[in-house]
Amino acid sequence: MADTSFPAASAAHRVAASAALAVRTGLSDALLERVVREFYGAARQDPLLGPVFARITAWEPHIARIADFWSSVALQTGRYHGTPMEAHLPLGLTPAHFARWLALWEETVVALCPPEGAALLADRARRIAGSLGHAIAIRAGELPALRPASPTKASGAGARA
Repeated sequence: MADTSFPAASAAHRVAASAALAVRTGLSDALLERVVREFYGAARQDPLLGPVFARITAWEPHIARIADFWSSVALQTGRYHGTPMEAHLPLGLTPAHFARWLALWEETVVALCPPEGAALLADRARRIAGSLGHAIAIRAGELPALRPASPTKASGAGARA
C-alpha cells in the first residue's frame, strides 16, 4: 500500500508556511486581489502600459489568474500554475515597459499594503522584471545566452597531470 501521508504533510506545511507569511507581512489573498485590481486599473490608463494591456479582453479571468500568481509568489500558496515567461515574450516589451511597470506596482503596493508586505511585493516584482527583461533581451539577441560550462572544462577531467 502506498504511503499517502507525504502529500498531506506537504499540503499542511504549505498552509502553515503561507499563514506565517501572511502574519509576518500583513498580506492576504483579499489584499493581493485588491492590489492587482488597483494596479491594473492604473496600468490600463497609463500611456506606455495601456496599449500592452489593451490586448486583454477577459479581465475577470485575468485578474483571478494574476491574483493567484501573486498569492503563490508572496504567500507561497502554490495556486498559480503557468508560464509567465512565455506569456510575456511575444508582447514586444522594452526596458521602459519594465521600469514603468515596476514604478506603478511599487506605488500601488506602498499605498495599499503594510510596510513589510509592500517591501516583499516590491522586491519580488524587481526580481521578476529583471528575469523577464533578461530573457526578452536574450531572445532579441541583445544579450548572449548563458551556456553551462562543459563537464570537461568545469571539472578539469580532460587535463592530464
